[in-house]
This record gives sequence, structure tokens and C-alpha cells, in this order.
Amino acid sequence: MSASSTASSRRLLAAALAAGAVIGAAALPASAADHDRNARAPRVEISDVQYDSPGRDDRSNRSLNKEWVELTNTTRRAVNLDGWTLEDEDGHTYTFDGYRLPGRATVRIHTGQGRDTRTDLYQDRRHYVWDNRSDTATLRNDRDRFIDDESWGNNNRHHHGGNRR
Repeated sequence: MSASSTASSRRLLAAALAAGAVIGAAALPASAADHDRNARAPRVEISDVQYDSPGRDDRSNRSLNKEWVELTNTTRRAVNLDGWTLEDEDGHTYTFDGYRLPGRATVRIHTGQGRDTRTDLYQDRRHYVWDNRSDTATLRNDRDRFIDDESWGNNNRHHHGGNRR
């Protein structure tokens, strides 16, 4: 093999390696973006809380059911909430049993008694759960990992999202 053909082969090899590096670098951000998107899904959040039942607090089932927490699935895919929990600061815990929240859907979890439907679930309690002055509703998955919470009190209502524990 001559010196000029060896130099040409080396240049060709160098050009091929450089092209491969450019293509690899261009593909990296797309794959990283896909990884980030998958790390956040599925996403269920506490979207609203009615902690002070409208009207007189007379412990009637009607009054208890006007106290509720709303959960929203912000993704397109259904999320199996079986074994997930919704808890207040005093440790009152509601555990989801065999419920799937469809994509882009919302469900209300009422304090009182009732017949569970696709859009309304009932804790079947005879006493109020959510404190009118201040409290925190905390949602955890079936592995007891923090999903979301909503707090209120002293005119300071706030919402935390993310995957902290």
C-alpha cells in the first residue's frame, strides 16, 4: 500500500468517526428529553380541596359529603391508585381499593358515606376529617412514596408537587 493511499484511508476514517460523533451528540439530547418525560409520568395531583363543608357543620351525611379532596390525572394514561393513601395531619387515612383514575380525569373523595362511582369515592366516615383552620392533605402511592400535598391555614394555602418524601 502506498503512502498516499494510507493517508487517504486515515482521512476517510477520521471523517467517518467525526460524522458519527456529530450524529451521536445530536441524538443525545432527544434521548435525555425522553428519559425526563418518562421519569415524571404518571402524574396525579391534588387539584382542589373543600375542607370547610358549606353550611352548618351538623355531621349529617350530606354535610360530610360536602367536604372532599379532588385528585386529577394530568397524563393521558390511566393510573392504578390501588393501595394509594390520602391522609390528614391527624393520621386519618383513606386507602384506595381497586380504583383506576382514567387519563385527564378527576375524582372527588368525599368524607361521608355513599356509593363509589367513576367520579366520586366515599371514605364512609361519620366525622369530619379536614380541619377548617389548618391542615394538610397528603397523597402517597402504594409504596408509601410522597406524590403530592395541599395545605391551608392562616390565609396561607399552598401546594407542593414533585416526588419528594
